[in-house]
Formats: sequence, C-alpha cells, structure tokens
Amino acid sequence: MENMIAEKAKENGFLLQRMEIMGHEQVVFCNDRESGLKAIIAIHNTTLGPSLGGTRMWNYASEAEALNDVLRLSRGMTYKSAISGLNLGGGKAVIIADPHTDKSEALFRRFGKFVNSLGGKYITAEDVGVSPREMTWVNMETDHVSGLPGKSGDPSPVTAYGVYMGMKAAAMKTYHNASLKGKKISVQGVGHVGEYLIDYLEKEGAEIYVTDIYKPTLDRIAKQHKVTVVAPEEIYDLDVDIYSPCALGATINDDTINRLKCKIIAGAANNQLQDEIKHGQMLMDMGICYAPDYLINAGGVINCFFEVTGYDKDRVMDLTENIYNTTMSIFDMAEKENIPTYLAANKLAEERIEAIGKIKLSF
Repeated sequence: MENMIAEKAKENGFLLQRMEIMGHEQVVFCNDRESGLKAIIAIHNTTLGPSLGGTRMWNYASEAEALNDVLRLSRGMTYKSAISGLNLGGGKAVIIADPHTDKSEALFRRFGKFVNSLGGKYITAEDVGVSPREMTWVNMETDHVSGLPGKSGDPSPVTAYGVYMGMKAAAMKTYHNASLKGKKISVQGVGHVGEYLIDYLEKEGAEIYVTDIYKPTLDRIAKQHKVTVVAPEEIYDLDVDIYSPCALGATINDDTINRLKCKIIAGAANNQLQDEIKHGQMLMDMGICYAPDYLINAGGVINCFFEVTGYDKDRVMDLTENIYNTTMSIFDMAEKENIPTYLAANKLAEERIEAIGKIKLSF
C-alpha cells in the first residue's frame, strides 16, 4: 500500500511543488464510495475575492490528467476574473466520471457537501458535462453555487456572446473590419457554448464548419443550423479564416499547430495552448492572431458574479460586450511590446492582482 501511495505521488508530479510553482492556495480531493464521487477542487488565488469557477464532469484517462486539468483551469479563472475587473479569485472543480452515464442526485449532493465545507472560499457553477439541473442538486447542500435555474441560469449564452465579441475584435485587428460575414470559421465542439456561438455566426452570414466527438449532438446541430460537418481530426486541416476551439483545452499543440491554416484563433475552450510559452510564441511567429481564451470566454464568469452579488442583465451584457474593447487593448499592447497576446493578457491580469493585493495588505 505504501508503495502504491508513493507511485501515485510521483505520478501526480509532487503536488505541493506544483502548487508552489503555479501559485495555488488549496487543493481538495473528494471521495465518496456510496455515491461514486471522485472529484478534485482547486483554489488558485483569493486575493480579489472568493474563488469562482465551474465544475467539469469528464471521463479522464487518469487521476493525473484530471489533476493537471483542474490546476490549469483554476489558474485560468484567477486571470479571467482579474482581467474582467471582477472582485473574484480563481477556482475550479473536476468530477472524474462519464457525463452521459454517471450523473445522479446522490453524487452531486455529496459534491455539494464538499463545496460547502470550504465555507464560501469556492463558489461553483456548471461547466463541460454539467447543466443547471445538476447545480440544483449541488444547491441542496450548499448556497455557494451559481448558474441556477430561476436566477441567471445557464451562463453559456453570455459566454458565447463574449467569444463572439472577441472574435470580432480579432477580425478587426487582422482584416481591419469586424464583420464576420463570409468568413470561413471552424467550430470545434458544439456543446452549450459552441451552439450559441454558431447562432451568432450564422446570423452574421459566416461559413461554418463544425465537429464534435459526441455524434448525437453533432447530428442535431447539423439539422438545426446551416453548417458543414467534418470529422474531429479534419478540423485542424481546414483552410479557414478562423479556428474556434470550443471543447476541451490543449488543442493547440506540437501535433496540430503546424496544420492550422487560419489567420485567427478565437474560441471558448479554456487553456487552448498546451504549452503557453512555447505555443504562444509559435502563433506569434506564424502571424496567427490569438485571442486569449480566458479573456474572450469571460462572459460566463461575469454572469455568475452578478448572480452572486445581485443580478443585472443589462450590466452583464454591457461588461461582456466590452470584451471587444479589452481584446483590442491586448492586441495593441502585444504589438507595441512585441510579445505574444497571451503574455500581454497575463501581464494585465497580474498587475491588477498585485495592485489590489497591496491595498488589502495596507489595512
């Protein structure tokens, strides 16, 4: 047994060391045999406020893969809230299970108890594989949950609107025209956010290509929208203007980056760059305009923030629409300093965290 534990620690890459490097405050492992719950909650930074981030349900290949995902996602949430001007920190949760077969009230209520045990330090919401229905089960055990039916509800439409605004900013930067009419756009992943994004693109007259690993959803999208369906592996080889990753992260990697023929990358997925430093620089060298993911997909967290503090739909949409202006500012900063766009976004987020942290320490 001791050898097994030691091997697990090695597999997970010395967790405390990784937390130190990435700046995490707390990681909680959740296990419940009766309900089948296996989950990880990662709290990255609470300088600006309580951590807020969705719960992702995914059939991870290993616990190490799940841990890596939740660490990267929670860090991204810190930056997302900071760059959006919200008084929130960054957190995330992952449930290791198949979202198509393993959902149950007992599992999500047990997860809610774990969230509640953190005393408000972490506020959860839905994410990939989770819907408002499951959040109502979580809410039976804790008030630290957002995205509930009857309140602001599913934040996916707002997330999609922000991505749409960021995409238009990238078009303005690249083509000197924000219009997406006639642009060839590939959307990878047509879940909640991807489908709402397709609505915006279709109304503007874009030529849309779509793919997804879940065939029933893909078939439904193909019937309801004017799109061209391609196989998952074909999406990287399409001759398009814009590649929009809206599924899981790390799709921009050593295997795919040289296959891309697009001028713009702008999508809803988190952590699109498998290696932020390496692949961010490669995109810059290739002349591809990359709209930082956590910046343009921030509509969801904006929506959830106002559900927690007092919902104002007009204010939510105004702040989400402003993603266009913030994205343009990031592009201008990156060009002026001759740095990748991801780094410009990081710098802006880190400056706000540092500044507000100093104010809090002064009292």
